[in-house]
Amino acid sequence: MGKLPCALLFFLLLANPAFSWKKEEFRNCDQTPFCKRARSRQPGACPLTATDVSISGGDLVAKLVAKETNQETPTKPLVLKISAYQDGVMRLKIDEDQDLNPRKKRFEVPDVIVPEFSDKKLWLQSLKQEEEENSGLISVVYLSDGYEGVIRHNPFEVFVRESGKNGKKVLSLNSNGLFDFEQIKDKKDENEDWEEKFRTHTDSRPYGPQSISFDVSFYGADFVYGIPEHATSLALKPTSGSGVEASEPYRLFNLDVFEYIHDSPFGLYGSIPFMISHGKSRGSSGFFWLNAAEMQIDVFDANNSNEFLKLPSDQKRIDTLWMSEAGVVDAFFFVGPAPKDVVRQYTSVTGPTALPQLFSIAYHQCRWNYRDEEDVYNVDSKFDEHDIPYDVLWLDIEHTDGKKYFTWDKMLFPNPEEMQNKLAAKGRRMVTIVDPHIKRDDSYFIHEEASKKGYYVKDKTGNDFDGWCWPGSSSYLDMVDPKIRSWWGEKFSCKNYVGSTPSLYIWNDMNEPSVFNGPEVTMPRDALHYGDVEHRELHNAYGYYFHMATAEGLAKRGEGQDRPFVLSRAFFPGSQRYGAVWTGDNTAEWEHLRVSVPMILTLGLTGMSFSGADVGGFFGNPDTELLIRWYQLGAFYPFFRGHAHHDTKRREPWLFGERNTELMREAIHVRYMLLPYFYTLFREANSSGTPVARPLWMEFPSDEKTFSNDEAFMVGNSLLVQGIYTQGAKHAEVYLPGDQPWYDFKNGNSYKGGETYKLDVLEDSVPSFIRGGTILPRKDRFRRSSTQMANDPYTLVIALNQSMSAEGELYIDDGKSFEFQKGAYIHRRFTFSNGKLTSSNMRPDDTTAGNSKFETESTVERIILLGLSNAPKNAVIEPANQKVEIEMGPLLLRGGRGPWVPTIRKPDVRIGDDWTIKLL
Repeated sequence: MGKLPCALLFFLLLANPAFSWKKEEFRNCDQTPFCKRARSRQPGACPLTATDVSISGGDLVAKLVAKETNQETPTKPLVLKISAYQDGVMRLKIDEDQDLNPRKKRFEVPDVIVPEFSDKKLWLQSLKQEEEENSGLISVVYLSDGYEGVIRHNPFEVFVRESGKNGKKVLSLNSNGLFDFEQIKDKKDENEDWEEKFRTHTDSRPYGPQSISFDVSFYGADFVYGIPEHATSLALKPTSGSGVEASEPYRLFNLDVFEYIHDSPFGLYGSIPFMISHGKSRGSSGFFWLNAAEMQIDVFDANNSNEFLKLPSDQKRIDTLWMSEAGVVDAFFFVGPAPKDVVRQYTSVTGPTALPQLFSIAYHQCRWNYRDEEDVYNVDSKFDEHDIPYDVLWLDIEHTDGKKYFTWDKMLFPNPEEMQNKLAAKGRRMVTIVDPHIKRDDSYFIHEEASKKGYYVKDKTGNDFDGWCWPGSSSYLDMVDPKIRSWWGEKFSCKNYVGSTPSLYIWNDMNEPSVFNGPEVTMPRDALHYGDVEHRELHNAYGYYFHMATAEGLAKRGEGQDRPFVLSRAFFPGSQRYGAVWTGDNTAEWEHLRVSVPMILTLGLTGMSFSGADVGGFFGNPDTELLIRWYQLGAFYPFFRGHAHHDTKRREPWLFGERNTELMREAIHVRYMLLPYFYTLFREANSSGTPVARPLWMEFPSDEKTFSNDEAFMVGNSLLVQGIYTQGAKHAEVYLPGDQPWYDFKNGNSYKGGETYKLDVLEDSVPSFIRGGTILPRKDRFRRSSTQMANDPYTLVIALNQSMSAEGELYIDDGKSFEFQKGAYIHRRFTFSNGKLTSSNMRPDDTTAGNSKFETESTVERIILLGLSNAPKNAVIEPANQKVEIEMGPLLLRGGRGPWVPTIRKPDVRIGDDWTIKLL
C-alpha cells in the first residue's frame, strides 16, 4: 500500500467512533455466545457427580462423570483436585483428563502464582466421609484450624465450612448446579459452525466452544466487592434477580476504552477475577479464579437468592455466576474471616505489592505531551518559582522518533541525557512511555531484530500479526515467552536505550493490547502465541507479561540496586509485584472524580495498592473548582499524578490565578508532609498485602454503615478522607465510624465517633480526620522534591483515644535499593499510654531480617498532642533525663487554622533510637 492510502487509512481509523465510548462497538452478553449460553442454563442443570474420591499425593482427587451419559456422544470424565495450604487457603483444579489425550491442552496461566506459595502446601493424609440428610454422601478434609474442605458427591458441590458435621458454610461452588465445562471436541458435529462474527470481524475458533461456567456462593455476606476494573460502586450491584433491572454481567476483558462512562459493569483496562464478601454476621471471605480468558460475572440479588439455590440453606448468602470463554478451573477459596485476612491470603498466592521507591509515591507531572526540552525546563522551573514540590516529569509518545520506542525526536529532544541529569540534580526523575506495539519499519532496530528472531505474536495463518496503533502498521511482541521477556528487558540498559540515564523510568500504555483496527479495538482471539496458545486463552494477561518484562529489565539495568518504577494501564493478578497502575482515560467531570474512589479502593482490595486516577481528568477541560478538588483528593491517592490529553488546555497548577495556585500548592504540600506515613503504609502492603487506601469497613468490619460507603476512605488505619464531589458544595455529610474520637486534620477539632456530621465545606481542603488512638508521622519542612527531604526531622501527631492512649508505626530505609530485603531498615513502634510516649524497635533480630543496617541522623522535631486536656507544662526525656517544655503550637506549620495545640518542640531524640518521653 502506498504512503498516501496508508496515511489516509490511519486517519480514518483514528476518527473511528470506537475511540470514544459507544457501546455498539463492544460486545454485550447476548452477542457473546459463551455468556449467552451460560446465562440461559437453569439451576440444577449440571449432570456431574463425583466418583473415585480419594487422597493421592497429598491432595483430594476425584473424577466428575455425567449421571446420564449420551451413548452417541459420551461425555468424558473430568479430573478434580483439591489442595490445602497454610493460612486457610483451599485450591480447586478441574480439567480434562490428559490420560484421554484431548485434542488440545487447555492453557494454565504461568508466572502468576509466587514460587513460595508451593512451600505452604499441607499434605492431606486422610479424608472422612459423612452422610448428610437430604444431601447424600460428602468427603471432608482438613483445611485449617476451624475450617474444612468438603466435596459433595451427588449432586457435585465443593465448599468450605466451619469445622464439624453441622459447621456453617463459608464459600461454595456449584450449590446452584450451574457448573458447565465445554470439553474440546475432536471435530465439528454435522451442521455445526464454530466461527463467530462480530461487526466486520470473524473469529475462526479452530477448537470450537471451550467455555466454563459455575456458580459461587458467599455465606454470611451482606455485600461483595472486587473483580476490577469497572467504573462503578465499591459494593457490587446485583446484575440479576427478581426486582433487578436487566443488566449486563460484570465483564473482565482488557480493552482500550476512550472516555469510559461511570456507573457501568463494562470491563476496562485490567482484569482481576478475585471477589471478596463481607457481612456483619460472619466477616469476610474471598474467591479467586486464575484464568486469563474473557470472563463475565453475574451477581444475584441477595434478597431473592433462595429462588436460585438448588441446595437450599438457612444461611444468608450472595450467589454469583462466573463464566469464561476458555481455560481451566484453577480456583482459590479464602476463609478470612477478617478483611485483612482475606487480602493477606490472596497475596500469599499472587504476591504482595512491590515496595516502591520513595520518589514514586510523591507527586508526578504528566501531559500528552511536553513538546520539547525547552518546555520541560520551563515546567520544571515554574514548579520551583511557585514553591510547588514535584518528583517526576513525564514524556508521552511525541518524544519519540516517529512513535518508535527507545528513540528520541532529535529536533525536539537533542540532548536527552543532559535534560535528565539537570532534573536529577534537583532530586527529580523522568518517565518515558514504551508501548507494546512495534512500528513495522525495516530501519527500526527493534522491529528488525524482533522480526528476524520470530518474536512477534502470529496471526491465525502463522504470519507475524500486523495491526494498527499509534505508529501505523505495527506488530506485537509475544511476551508470554520468557525468552522474549528477557530479550525485551535488555533493551532498557543505558547502553541499549540510547539517551536514557539511571534516573529515567518507564510507562507501559496501550498494553491490553490496543489494536485500532482489531475486534473491539484489540487483538483477534485466534491470534497465536508461544506454545500455540490462542490469544483468547491469555488475553487478559498480555499486559501483565509486558509489565513484568519491563520491570525486570529496569531491575537488571540497576544491577539489583535500584527498584524499578513502571506504570501500566493493563493489569492482571500479580501485577502488584511489578509496579503501579492507574484508572485510565477518565474525563474532567465531577462524576469521574467521584468514581475514582471506589475504583482505587477496589484495586487495593484485589492486591493493587499502588494505584491512582489522572488528577483533573485526562479528557476535557476541568473548571478550576473541579481541578482544585481533584488535587485535594488526589493528594491521598496511593499514586498521585496530574495528566491531560494533548487537545486540552494546559493546566499546570500556576495557570489559574494566585489564590487557586495556592490551593493546589497546599494540596501537594499535604502529600509531601505525609510521605513518611505513606511510605510506612507501602511497607505494610509489601509485607502483608493490606492496601494503602482502604474501605472504611476494612478498619471497622462490624459497622454496617461503612459497608457500602465509597465516598470516604481510610488511608492506612489513621486517616479518614471524604471527597467533595459536587460543584459549589456548601456542606458535606461525613460519617465517622467507631466509638473513639476523631480529630480534624487541619485544625485539630474533636468529633465523637459513630455519628454523621454535616460540615461546612471549605475551599482549602477536603474533610479529613485523624483517628483517635493512632500516631501519625510527618515531615513538615517543604522541599523541591522528596529526595531533598531525606535528612529532615519528623513530627509525630499523637491523636488520643478515650483511654488517653495511642500507637503508630514508622518505617524508613534508603528509599531506593533492595537493601531493605537484607535488613537495612528502621521500623519503629510508638506507643502513648499513662502519660508516656515510648519509641521501640519493631525490626526482627539479625537472624531473620538480615545483617545489613540502615541508619539515619534524623530526629524528632515536634510532638503534637491532640485530645489532651489539662496539658502539663513539662516532660522528661529518657534515658537522657532531659527536661523539656510543653507549649502551645500550630497543628500545621503552613495552611493550618487555629486553635493551637499542646506541642513538645525540639525534643531532639533520634528517630531510630529507643527512648521515652514522660509528661510531668
